[in-house]
Amino acid sequence: MHLEVKSKNKLLISAAVMTVVALGHSFLWNAPARAQAPRETLSAQAEKMPAWVTAAGGKAEFEVASIREDTGPFKPPSFALSADDSFRPTGGLFHADFSLPTYIEFAYKQWLSLEQEQTMLANLPKWVSTDRFLIEARAEGNPTKDQFRLMMQSLLADRFGLRLHFETREVPVYAMELIKPGKLGPKLHPHAEGPACDVVPTPAAKGAPPNLDVYPYSCDVYGLTRLPNHDMLMGSRNTTAELIASALPSLGALGRPVVDRTGLSGRFDFTVEFSPEATVPPAGSTAETEPGTAFLEAAKEQLGIKLESTRAPLENPVIDHVERPSEN
Repeated sequence: MHLEVKSKNKLLISAAVMTVVALGHSFLWNAPARAQAPRETLSAQAEKMPAWVTAAGGKAEFEVASIREDTGPFKPPSFALSADDSFRPTGGLFHADFSLPTYIEFAYKQWLSLEQEQTMLANLPKWVSTDRFLIEARAEGNPTKDQFRLMMQSLLADRFGLRLHFETREVPVYAMELIKPGKLGPKLHPHAEGPACDVVPTPAAKGAPPNLDVYPYSCDVYGLTRLPNHDMLMGSRNTTAELIASALPSLGALGRPVVDRTGLSGRFDFTVEFSPEATVPPAGSTAETEPGTAFLEAAKEQLGIKLESTRAPLENPVIDHVERPSEN
């Protein structure tokens, strides 16, 4: 089974192996809310904008855009609406077929854990999380992925009436740390030590397992595939420690956010093989059955990282207003 995930809740199913291409808020980027704080000036808010917003050029809009509710077959997007840098230029064309949370996370470059997404949606109408909207749009020139994010921010504000802000809350998290400072595990290494991104490894023959050391074949995406022994293989190429931490909650089914405290900088390649659940002996069997390797243990052995349970302040999106868009 091949499974491509553009967001935690949106799945595309086809035949072969299972691959998860990881994820996926008007441009008015709302500065994080502070309880009872005085209203900040626009210049102060601008200083708090994420660096990617400034680098992408600030506020942007599509030239034309249509939105309609879609109840038919799912239509794949023009590129992955993910928080990573996976992207191929589209010549300004954009189309996607998701529910509103995916568009919000894409627009604001968020990779929310399931718990964070549930908190964001808790007091909103059911349609926000269940109804899919087909968005087809065109932009001038050949925008980057981050420029498309800013256009989506404007579209969400104009057509969905979306207003949101960010609040800092202390929540349960996993702290991702190196077991031995400065020492990487055998399956985590600097990207420069592996194949370059413009040298795409030859895919395995149809039906053969993927290369356990170079996976996935493209850079800047996250892959998750089931191996013939029923274990799972996760990997990414040309990624960062911060993105690894962002991806682990959904791909590793951890149930809480992960914060990066490795101190690692630069770009990395990694793969990790793990069993999604322990093997249960057949009823009445007295034979010992070796349990599958839990993800947390696999991360220690193969990546040289440990995930310590703790609490940390995180900025969480809070939706102040949203409404169904008028179709056109």
